[in-house]
Amino acid sequence: MQALALSAANLRGTHPTPDRGRRVVLTRAAICWERNTPWSVEEIELDPPKAGEVSVRLVASGLCHSDEHIRNGHMPWELPMIGGHEGAGIVEEVGPGVTSVAPGDHVVLAFIPACGRCPSCSTGAQNLCDLGMYMADGYQVTDHTSRHHARGVDLRVACMVGTFAEHTTVNEAHLVPVDPDTPLDLACLLACGVVTGWGAAVNTGDVAPGDTVVVVGAGGIGMNAVQGAALAGAERILAIDPVPLKREKAIGFGATHTAADATEGFALLQDLTRGRLANVVINTKSEGEGPDIAVSLGLAGKRGKVVVTNLHEAGDQQVTMNALDLTVMEKQVRGSCFGSANPRRDIPRLLDLYRNGKLQLEELVSHRYKLDEVNQGYQDQVEGRSIRGVLTL
Repeated sequence: MQALALSAANLRGTHPTPDRGRRVVLTRAAICWERNTPWSVEEIELDPPKAGEVSVRLVASGLCHSDEHIRNGHMPWELPMIGGHEGAGIVEEVGPGVTSVAPGDHVVLAFIPACGRCPSCSTGAQNLCDLGMYMADGYQVTDHTSRHHARGVDLRVACMVGTFAEHTTVNEAHLVPVDPDTPLDLACLLACGVVTGWGAAVNTGDVAPGDTVVVVGAGGIGMNAVQGAALAGAERILAIDPVPLKREKAIGFGATHTAADATEGFALLQDLTRGRLANVVINTKSEGEGPDIAVSLGLAGKRGKVVVTNLHEAGDQQVTMNALDLTVMEKQVRGSCFGSANPRRDIPRLLDLYRNGKLQLEELVSHRYKLDEVNQGYQDQVEGRSIRGVLTL
């Protein structure tokens, strides 16, 4: 697909604000003001970038279910907050000291920043960068203040990026430059979903040629876990999801078998593997629950790995599992954040796979929406009509 037409038409103008004495850009964004209320699309004021910061004209943003966790309170971050953490766009202005990008560069906004200097980054775990500790804060990591304002108050932004907007200001640590011919309405998916699912299989799960893999949940993350397992050489890939449409789509991404639930999947696994079950089980449901861990451990065979990449409610501390299984069968439970990836390495690498026809991106996008249709996009997702929706900005 051709890249979206890019113009400066979204830039709504600048003006001085007498009460603050600062230069602002007027733009639009989808804001969550209160829990369990619809996203409100309205005009905001955006400050120019300070030292180490970059202003980006966003072109597209994926509709990841994690933003629904913010809206419904499962992720109890403070409000009001601009949603969105899966975006791509074009750099418009850079603040003092910025060296990694320049105006006109095309970028993916990785939802976890990578400073490149902390112990995690320097040992190859950019997905666990120390700057991520400020994610729930929702303000700029440089001075912990806001660049986004509406109705006379400061706004927080999801994952410090806030991609449900026409423009945003972020720290340069979030930005991964991409080739200018990259379709940004597809590249945005690598800011979270593609890397998270693919990495859960390839990086965290260590899927190897000949393995049997189970993916529990065939949505935006799960489809990429299926792709990752297939690219890693898995012999059998079982996608489990109650939605017929998602089971059908999973076959196109590399699944060899599907099941509607874990009970059906267990019986199928026993037959396919002569009772040995799965080498890797990847949990990618939109909302995890404590008993899910025990169910997935039951699908894993000896030395099998259960990879948990979906989000659980922040207060969920009741995880169920058979601890004896961990010892006598040497099973493992592994957490996976952002696919245990290094975004500055893995995002360009995955885009190369896409260009070479080895990674499906356009096929992931089942619906495209305008910013004003963000609530419809999530309604389609909740009701099982969408694999991955994308806001075209």
